[in-house]
Amino acid sequence: MFRIFRTISISAILLAMPLVSALAATQPRDSIYMHYVLEGADTVFVDELPPAKVYSKLPRQRGREWRKYYRLVHNFSKTYPYALAARHLVHEVDSTIAADRLKRGKRDRFINEKQKELFDDFEKPMRGLTVSQGALLMKLIDREIGKSSYFIIKDYKNGMAAGFWQGIAKIFGTDLKKPYDPDGEDRAVEELVQLWEKGEFEVLYYSLFWKYPPEIEIPSKYR
Repeated sequence: MFRIFRTISISAILLAMPLVSALAATQPRDSIYMHYVLEGADTVFVDELPPAKVYSKLPRQRGREWRKYYRLVHNFSKTYPYALAARHLVHEVDSTIAADRLKRGKRDRFINEKQKELFDDFEKPMRGLTVSQGALLMKLIDREIGKSSYFIIKDYKNGMAAGFWQGIAKIFGTDLKKPYDPDGEDRAVEELVQLWEKGEFEVLYYSLFWKYPPEIEIPSKYR
């Protein structure tokens, strides 16, 4: 049964469709030669240094709410990269359909081809997702794409397919139609997204678990 629910998560991506290196700045810049200022008879060389990240180990907190938060942070680290891949995919698919003005038959074949390609790329790594991670992924896909998984499936396939997967999702206590609520129920998730976008999520993860987040391999063509 877990595999069925994981298939919902995969379908939402397929149908819809970090430590940062301090040496990343490889483009030539005018600071190949150090700047300097004259202070009296002295020459003082100056340069800009990149910001440094300071990692601290926080003591492990106890209690149900903390355990719930730890699970959320861990599950987010495992699922958000897939939601970002879904956003990239939707943009690519929509752009191709619009640019080529694909009619219904060619459009369906194009989507089916994309779906097969993406299953080959994502089905194996996404097998490891738990039910709770699959439910979180549904929310994150909604956030990144701007529509719930139900309507993604309905738009790219049909209402019957969307209704089928909605029925399966209900069995697992989730709702593919439920919208992302950043100011209410999903406030904690939204805070993690904001930390990710600022490049601070890794610092939070390290402070909680005393190790770096797991690396999620996303093929470069989906970034």
